[in-house]
Amino acid sequence: MSILDKKALTFLENYLNNAAPTGYESNGQKMWMEYLKPYVDEFITDIYGTAVGVINPKAKYKVVIEGHSDEISWYVNYITDNGLIYVIRNGGSDHQIAPSKWVNIHTKKGIVQGVFGWPAIHTRKSDKEEVPKLDNIFIDIGAKDKEEVEKMGVHVGCVITYPDTFKILNKDKFICRAIDNRAGGFMIAQVARLLFENKNKLPFGLYITNSVQEEVGLRGAEMITQTIQPNVALVTDVCHDTTTPMINKITEGLTEIGKGPVISYAPAVQNNLRERIIETAEKKKIPFQRMASSRYTGTDTDAFAYSNGGVASALISLPLRYMHTTVEMIHREDMENVIRLMYETLLNIKDGESFSYFD
Repeated sequence: MSILDKKALTFLENYLNNAAPTGYESNGQKMWMEYLKPYVDEFITDIYGTAVGVINPKAKYKVVIEGHSDEISWYVNYITDNGLIYVIRNGGSDHQIAPSKWVNIHTKKGIVQGVFGWPAIHTRKSDKEEVPKLDNIFIDIGAKDKEEVEKMGVHVGCVITYPDTFKILNKDKFICRAIDNRAGGFMIAQVARLLFENKNKLPFGLYITNSVQEEVGLRGAEMITQTIQPNVALVTDVCHDTTTPMINKITEGLTEIGKGPVISYAPAVQNNLRERIIETAEKKKIPFQRMASSRYTGTDTDAFAYSNGGVASALISLPLRYMHTTVEMIHREDMENVIRLMYETLLNIKDGESFSYFD
């Protein structure tokens, strides 16, 4: 049975193409829950939109598998008298890729399209080239003045996303905006699907968790871990492919698309749980890579690990090129192998395991 069958790929495409910026994830979460519904016993949601599908909800021992659902975006911050729009970030949006990009501005009247404008090369002085910065990039929606902008439904605080959609490059490279980290929500849903289709009976409660607001500081994970109070958390996110130009492997390490899931070493990663993942990968012949983080992983792993007096947590990452751009790229086989590794690791966890630091 193929993990990424036609139905799964159709869901992936629709899920990636849907806009779900930080703070506005609801439509994507509804889509995700609809897909997950046949594979879980019940759902938990919270006031800010994190969604959790639960298998064996009455079990006392609780294991989380988690990804995050939000994507980077912009906010309308200032509208000039002649109808141009200046922005601020919602998450880690990259100002350098903005010029000449189409955008969707989300308003109560619907989507208003626009473009990030940029001065023509003819008008720029080569010896004093301006580079894109947060204070000089701007959006043009074709309005003649501020009044017309406001009549179109655009106001300060409207959220702005890129409309770029899912593509497959050279048969096995998936490209889209928001792969960071809608891929995570997709992969944990596939784990739930495999458990259901293979009729696996877990001895613990499994909480398939799609958190909101990771891009602004792990906020969704911080909230939902207090609700679930898990014993174990397996988190999946993306990490950098460091083989493309202008990335220093001495500082960033070596990880590459097509070479398998990336297992992290970091203070927040519980040593015994990480070794269980590695043992599982070796036993099941799943290729994997290793990555070291210094003080923190920068992912929801940190939020789970340091909650509720400490939760045994680990991170399995999907290598990705061009993070926080509209052409984020992953390898199909890596996605399949992250799913396999999470699935096989769950089957290798016993009810009530402590993963004690002193074992």
